[in-house]
Amino acid sequence: MDLGSSASATQRASAALNAAKTKLGSPYVWGATGPNSFDCSGLTSWAYSQAGVSLPRTSQAQANAGTRIGMSQLAPGDLVFFYGDLHHVGLYAGNGQILHAPKPGANVRYESINNMPFMFGVRV
Repeated sequence: MDLGSSASATQRASAALNAAKTKLGSPYVWGATGPNSFDCSGLTSWAYSQAGVSLPRTSQAQANAGTRIGMSQLAPGDLVFFYGDLHHVGLYAGNGQILHAPKPGANVRYESINNMPFMFGVRV
């Protein structure tokens, strides 16, 4: 996976993304917050907790946990939110890729940011 060479905007974001990378292949389980299975906001909150940052539990609440930014401003480790009701969140991984816990029956994986309707990013 070519994630490019962009640097994270903050040390926290870098640490959270590195933690999430260790969970690639973990199963999606609705309501799960790790360390062995995750839903989307469970993965992001677990990853940031490894970086010493406490995030709210749901994707909608996480949308207000930092500074909102546009797609052109994203750096690795920033939170990325999808769909009008913000029911999905992942971590920006670089080079147009996100790392997320997609849906039941799927594992934590990389995916193109363009595969879902992007709303905004949040820098924690």
